[in-house]
Amino acid sequence: MEEKRRKYTLEQNIKVNEVVITEVIIDPHVDKHSDHITDELILSLIELLDGKSFIPTTEKDGFNYFLSRILYNEKVYRLVWLLENNQFYVGVITSFKEKGVKHDIPE
Repeated sequence: MEEKRRKYTLEQNIKVNEVVITEVIIDPHVDKHSDHITDELILSLIELLDGKSFIPTTEKDGFNYFLSRILYNEKVYRLVWLLENNQFYVGVITSFKEKGVKHDIPE
């Protein structure tokens, strides 16, 4: 059975890199960390990106890829995400808990 990306409409829009974001699309690759990562947790992490600007780690084929370490509930999570040129969503490639790592984004 083919796993599909999951799409969520944000209850409240956020702004990331001066782009208004209304949706989050989560890749099924995240599911390999389902013992400690849920879609609800990812949506909470995405909300912490609001109002900030980020420099992409890679740019390819109209996509900007980012890596953020986010402090949430006293734990640090790595979030690998993307923005597509001229689009209104954040795509989440993967996310997982990291130990002993400094964070870029506080709660």
